[in-house]
Amino acid sequence: MKKIGFIGLGTMGLPMASNLINKGFEVTVYNRTASKCQSLIEQGASLASTPREATVGQDVVITMVSNDDSIRSIYYGEDGILQSIQSGHIVIDSSTISPELVKQLATEVNERGGHFLDAPVTGSKPAAIDGTLVFMIGGSADIIAQESDIFDTLGKKVLHMGPNGSGAVAKLAHNTMVGINNLALVEGLSMASKAGIPADTFLELVQLGSAGSKAADLKGRKIIDHDFSNQFSLQLMLKDLKLASALTDSIGLPTPMLNLAKSLFQTGQSEGFGEEDLSAVVKCYEAWIGHTIAGKPL
Repeated sequence: MKKIGFIGLGTMGLPMASNLINKGFEVTVYNRTASKCQSLIEQGASLASTPREATVGQDVVITMVSNDDSIRSIYYGEDGILQSIQSGHIVIDSSTISPELVKQLATEVNERGGHFLDAPVTGSKPAAIDGTLVFMIGGSADIIAQESDIFDTLGKKVLHMGPNGSGAVAKLAHNTMVGINNLALVEGLSMASKAGIPADTFLELVQLGSAGSKAADLKGRKIIDHDFSNQFSLQLMLKDLKLASALTDSIGLPTPMLNLAKSLFQTGQSEGFGEEDLSAVVKCYEAWIGHTIAGKPL
């Protein structure tokens, strides 16, 4: 089986690495907080002390970290990935980062004889656990096909979006819609709740009607139950919306709905909800209506 270096063991990376180990891949893991590696070591993973160590001798390196600064540290920092890239290395980045940085990394890896795929995912934590992620990938179609065993282990679908950078752009456009859809759900629930309609009944209507969405299916019950355990954090959604806003600024595209969504999630961050699930943005609306969506007093 292939040797894989996996770097970044957060909400998404940990279950992804676990699935690779369970499938029989030889996995070496690195995380800045080393304690997060323990469960994977117990599964049979090897521990690397630096990103460079997680890269040397591997067939494939996968990175899954939170933002551009973290990626720069992992690739360009002391004992970074780029110091160890050699001819034939495959590098797959599944982070959500700026398309500009993706293209820069692709150039760096390709100049060293490797191959870079920007392969962000959708599906959040449950899909990472179940191995049912959807990959949107920028890069060579031949390399994507070559690594199909990895993608089949981690996900249910691979969509080739085009050359390097296309995966990153697709992810930002997709997550813009995710943010807007979640706010539409929250706003509709708030309107109904403020007028005295039971939240359970209104959610059922949404799911049966034309307003139905993945947001309603995935977050509606969490909102009503006030379960903000993290599947995809509010602060990461805000980060993605900021990246999307920078992208649309660079291409001269007016995006009024994106700008409003960014502002509302910024409000949630300012109120201290950043580390909770993105659905915690509903607490801003609950403050405005004076009670929870379920009708309980604040």
